[in-house]
Amino acid sequence: QLVESGGGVVQAGASLRLSCRASGRTFSTYTMAWFRQAPGKEREFVATISRNFNNINYVDSVKGRFTISRDNAKNTLSLQMDSLKPEDTAVYFCAASQSYEAVVIHVQDFDYWGQGTQVIVSS
Repeated sequence: QLVESGGGVVQAGASLRLSCRASGRTFSTYTMAWFRQAPGKEREFVATISRNFNNINYVDSVKGRFTISRDNAKNTLSLQMDSLKPEDTAVYFCAASQSYEAVVIHVQDFDYWGQGTQVIVSS
């Protein structure tokens, strides 16, 4: 089970930190990711981090502003979001993948999803 938290309403330029808590004892065996879905749009990849931390990928629109991290001892995935823009407004989802591919960024690659947390960035 994946449970996100940390969403909210902020002004452009502000920061938020999203967290995803995973239940169970196999968190470290999954590639983890953040996706987001804006109203009327498809769910899109935001960032992913591999099991051993050595493979991290971001969508171009968040590079330099967002940082994904994980704490395998605490079964927690995080997304630090800085310099937020109105176009970052979306529901953000945590996801877990059993895939061992080097790059895992597609919705269909992920096996488990959280319920989402809303982020609203006003201009």
